[in-house]
Parts: sequence; structure tokens; C-alpha cells
Amino acid sequence: MSHTNRLAGIRQQMQAQGVSAYIIPSADPHLSEYVPDRYKCIAFASGFTGSAGTLVITQDFAGLWTDARYFEQAQEQLAGSGFELVKLKVQHAPEYIQWLVERLTGGETVAFDGRLMSLTLARLLEQQLKRRGIQLASDRDYLEAVWQDRPALPTAPAFLLDEQITGKSMEEKLQEVRVALRQAGTQFHLISSLDDLAWLFNVRGSDVKCNPVVLGFALISQDQAVLFMDEAKLNPADKARLEKAGVTLQPYDAVGQALSQLPADASIYLDPKRTCQALFEQVPVQMNVVQETNPTTVLKAVKNGVEAAHTRTTMVKDGVALTRFFKWLEENITKTDITEISAAEKLREFRAEQEGFVGESFDTIAGYRAHGALPHYKATPESDAVLKPEGLFLLDSGGQYQTGTTDITRVISLGHLTEEEKTDYTLVLKGMIDGSTARFPKGTRGYQIDAITRKPLWDHARNYGHGTGHGVGFFLNVHEGPHTFNPTPLPVDIELGMITSVEPGIYRPGRYGIRIENLVLTVPDETNEFGEFYTFETLTQFLIDTAPVNKALLEPHHIQWLNQYNQQVVEKLAPHLAPDEQVWLQEKAKAI
Repeated sequence: MSHTNRLAGIRQQMQAQGVSAYIIPSADPHLSEYVPDRYKCIAFASGFTGSAGTLVITQDFAGLWTDARYFEQAQEQLAGSGFELVKLKVQHAPEYIQWLVERLTGGETVAFDGRLMSLTLARLLEQQLKRRGIQLASDRDYLEAVWQDRPALPTAPAFLLDEQITGKSMEEKLQEVRVALRQAGTQFHLISSLDDLAWLFNVRGSDVKCNPVVLGFALISQDQAVLFMDEAKLNPADKARLEKAGVTLQPYDAVGQALSQLPADASIYLDPKRTCQALFEQVPVQMNVVQETNPTTVLKAVKNGVEAAHTRTTMVKDGVALTRFFKWLEENITKTDITEISAAEKLREFRAEQEGFVGESFDTIAGYRAHGALPHYKATPESDAVLKPEGLFLLDSGGQYQTGTTDITRVISLGHLTEEEKTDYTLVLKGMIDGSTARFPKGTRGYQIDAITRKPLWDHARNYGHGTGHGVGFFLNVHEGPHTFNPTPLPVDIELGMITSVEPGIYRPGRYGIRIENLVLTVPDETNEFGEFYTFETLTQFLIDTAPVNKALLEPHHIQWLNQYNQQVVEKLAPHLAPDEQVWLQEKAKAI
């Protein structure tokens, strides 16, 4: 069935039920960034495969609202689908709500599937539309009827992690959550987000691509913990371990009924950004609802000593794989056709040779020349460029290992660079160094680190349109909250033990893109009469290419940091490399 036929099938149902507009968000009932095949609703309806966007359908218009990362991709993928691209002015902003307000009149109805919309977004929609007398219907799934052979929910096995890996037992984590519930004055707590669930129960799986999570929900009280998941995914030993920790297993789809049976005079704690509207509607209306960030979201962002130690080991494994990949690339680029896709596949092969490798932590972004200017580019068979011994090659990739999650971006010179390319590369490197070496007082927030990182670029009237950094999980999601380094003044402190990326960039559309990314751990620095100061420990262990550096743009402390970092990489990786690989790495890491 073509996309235009699917669109016609949706409109038919809308017309029959008197619905003027239908919204399809990019989400699942857990509000995940990456979703199981069953919930790839936007790709099914429109053909657009990006990880962020919203479809809005009326009888005379169908649009995809998405941000600048995906403009080019969306233009290509939506061609002939019946959908048009609507360019977001602000990333992640629900700008389609205003569009609906301007086009609909009182008495009309807007519908969506409440399983795919967060409580926060549904509230916002309701506030804006009801003011105009527009009705909302949150129980409509118009895809089911037109989606023949819709994928079933995944059934792959899940497993519990040993305490030697996690550094903290399930019992300890449940205790921490219960303390938070008492402090909030609530008796029950609903968890829908899969990374929170994975962290709390030390469980991992493969239900979602790139994220080692398991589909499930949890309902916690002071004396009970119920985990709603397909228990067939667990082996008997893991079930016994859960039981020992006081955790009861119930079927995945029993969560709604369990919520509806809670005592109406009690109080429940839930996260409005991480709980879908459909589940919220199951909570008895008389119940007091406390809407705050999940306690687990904050707890899991702060890595314990065991997690930090495992992550350091994992970074060495990842650096070994990257060394082998870039050496292979350099030696073969003039001998055989290497494309963006084949390069990404080769890198995966090298990572897969490392002990404990589970999979990629996101789809590799391999962008040659102009493709590097698209921050979230993913090569397709149609766009797959052949690498040549000239210009810049950007590679943003990461691995999931049983002992940690990696995310690294490197840009290398394949030869014959322009002075502008060298200048831009050096400014990005300077920003990355300034962000990674910042010393800051306790209580500092992400937008302050963001500004420190951007300053070298601002000094030369350059900037980039994405955030400077995101939290990273421990053998979990590569994008993890609540902290970020971006210009939004989020009221979240940068705390000791948080792992965050530092990844400034410069993009020249149609020509090239540059981004250099390391992961850093927040560590204590100094305490004096002015208070506590923190800094960052760089975790990522792979050399930074010095070939494109314009040394004149760097200050002495930048040069010192770069030389010391590259030398440290050699020392940490050399024991794990063959003699010829050691020679190659030492040559590349020579001091400038």
C-alpha cells in the first residue's frame, strides 16, 4: 500500500468520526527516542525515518513538522507521499499547535492516540485548543486499520546485570526511590520510561534498536514493586533474583488495570514528560497526582564509582576499535572504493571484536565532505558517497558494551584542505578543549558550560545550531537526562558523577561539517573559601587528528592539552594493539 493510500485510509476514518485533524507523534507508550518497529508510525504513514517529528493530517493538508537536522532528508523521503515538510523554527517545539489554533474553529475535533503523547504535551494541546472551543479525542488509533502486518511487540530475551557491573543492587535502588516517595508525600510511583526501568531493576534487553532496554512499566509503593513485562523474556534464575528483591512480575498490558484499581484517597508520583496520556487517564480521578521528574532519572544520571571505572575500561576498548578502523581507512582509501556505508560497517566489525560489545549506541553518522554539514546525516544507498583522498570526513559513532556506553565524533583530513577548513577545525577543537577543561563552582548549570564551549567560535562570529552536550547512560541510552549542555536555561545542576558529551561544531551547508566530541565525567576539583569547585575528567580515549590544526589559532594551554591528551591515548591503547598498530598511532599522535 502506498503512502498516499495510507493517508487516504486515515482521512476516511477521520471523516467518518467527524475529526478535523489527526496528530501522529514520534513516540511509543514509553515516550522513547528510539521506538520498536510496531510504533514506527511516522515512517509507516509518510516514509520519513528521522527520529524526531510530528505528523498532522487534515482533509486538505498533511504535514511533517521537524527540525533543521532533517530538512534535507525529509524533502527527499516525503516526495510523492502526500505529506509536506513544515520547518520548525525551534527544535522540539510543538509549533503545529499554533497552526491548528489558526486553522480550526470552535466545535471541531482534534484526535490523537493517547499512548503516543506525553501528559505534558497533551496538557499543552488541551490548554491551547479548548480556549478556542476545539474538542480533543485522545483514544484514536487510525493506523491499525490501514497497517497490514503491523509488527508485533518484540520478544527477544532480557537479562539482569550483576552487581559487580552496576555497583548497586536492585534493593538499594528501590530503597532510594522509596525515600524519594516519602519526601514527596506520595504512596505510589508509576515508571514508564524504559531507561529508568532498566536502571532500577538492573535489567537489560534488546527491545529497542541501539538502546539496551526492555518494554515494561513499574508501579512502586513502600511495600511492593510490580514490574509489568513479558516474563517469558527472563530465565528462571533472573525471575528468582527479582522475587528475592521483592519484585512481582505481571503481564506488560496489565498496567492500566492496576492503575485503575489504586485507592482513590492515595497519592501517586509520575513524570509528566515520561508518562503517556492514555496511562494517566487510567488513574482514578480523585487521586492526588504529583507531577515531577522521576527520582530514578536524577539518580541514574549520577554514576557510582563502579560504573565510572567500568566506563574507563570500555573507552579503551572503543579506542582500540577506532584505531584499527582509521588505520584501515588510511591504508585502503586509494586501493578500493570505500563509501560512507561501507566505512560504518567496517567500524562496527572492529567494535564487534571487542569483549562485551553488544551493538551500536546509535546509527553511525558517517558524513564525507558536504554530508558532514548535516548534523544527523545517515547515509542511504542513494546518498552513499565514495571517500576520496581529499577533504574532510566526519564520523560520529558509539558502542553499547556490557560495561558502558560510548559516543565519539572525529573529523579527519583525507588530504588537500583549504585554509578555511583548517581554521574551522581548529576553532571547534579549541571550543571542545575549553568546555572539557572548564573549572566551575558547584551549582553550575548546563547553559553555562555551553557558553564556555562556544566562546572560541563566537570570537570568530561562528556558531552551531545544536546543543553542546547530552547526558550518557551506563550501558543504557546514549541520550540521557536530566542534564544537558545547551542554551536553554534548564534548572538542572551539573553534579559529580554525571557523564556528558562535549561536542561543538561548525557546518557549512553544501561544503563540509566539523564536530569533535569526547565524553567527560564531572569530578571534584578544589574546595576553598569561595566554595566547592568541579571540573571534568575526559573519558574518551582516541586520538584527535592534528593534520588540520592551524597552530597559530591555539593558545599554549590548548597545545599542551592536545599533546598530553594524544600521548595519554597512546599510553592507554598501546598495550592492546599489535606492533604495527602502535607505530601508526604513535606517528599520528606526535606532538605539535
